[in-house]
Amino acid sequence: MTKMYAAIARRALVVAALTTFCFTGNLLAQNKAIGFKQGAPFSEGYIAGNTLYVAGQQGPDAHGKVTGTDIALQTTNAIAAVKKVVEQAGYQMSDIVSVTVYVTDLADVPAMNEVYKKLMADPKPARATVQVAGLIGGAKIEISAIAVKH
Repeated sequence: MTKMYAAIARRALVVAALTTFCFTGNLLAQNKAIGFKQGAPFSEGYIAGNTLYVAGQQGPDAHGKVTGTDIALQTTNAIAAVKKVVEQAGYQMSDIVSVTVYVTDLADVPAMNEVYKKLMADPKPARATVQVAGLIGGAKIEISAIAVKH
C-alpha cells in the first residue's frame, strides 16, 4: 500500500510541476515591450501577464518637442500619448486602473483636472498627483498608467 501511495504522490508532483511550468511559460510568453524607441533606455509600455505598465508620457508635438507652457495643452497631449501606448498594446482606456500624474507646479492641478476629467474614461482610475522639481524637456506634466485586461 505504501508503495502505491508513493507512486501516486510522485505522479501528482510531476503533474503539478508540469502544470506550473506550462502556466508560467505561457505568462512569460505574453510579456513584451511596447513602443520601444531605438537607443532609448526604456519602453513606452510593458505587458506582463494581463497588465500593461505605461511609462511616463509628456505628450510632445508632432516634432517631438514639448510645446508651450499651457498646462491644458500639455495635459491633452500627455493623455493622447498614454492612449496611443494603451491602444498599441491592444488595451482600452477603460482598462486603466491606476495613474500617476507628475506636475512641476501644484497651482496647475485645477486646470489639469478639467482636461483630465474630460479625457479619461469612466470610472476614473485610482490616481496619485505628485509635484516634482522638474521634468525632462521642460514639460509641466508627465503621466504614467497601469492597465489591466478584465
